[in-house]
Amino acid sequence: MPTISKFYGIIIRMFFEEHAPPHFHAQYGEYKASINIQTLDVADGKLPRRALNLVLDWAELHQEELLNDWDKCRLHHEPTKIKPLP
Repeated sequence: MPTISKFYGIIIRMFFEEHAPPHFHAQYGEYKASINIQTLDVADGKLPRRALNLVLDWAELHQEELLNDWDKCRLHHEPTKIKPLP
């Protein structure tokens, strides 16, 4: 599972051969969540509110890049790293 970005202790990853809809996985400590890239809704799991807000802010800024990485992972290509939050 390639790591796409890391910031403030949050790790963003995508799986190869993942099911639709397009999404990414965020992990913060023992918390994990899957985030729908198109709607920015939590599809599964849970993150603390502050971590979730950071993930959603980051995802909104990089939504197009996330969709491009989703397409790459579906084709078994390595996704492009995405700039973390400053």
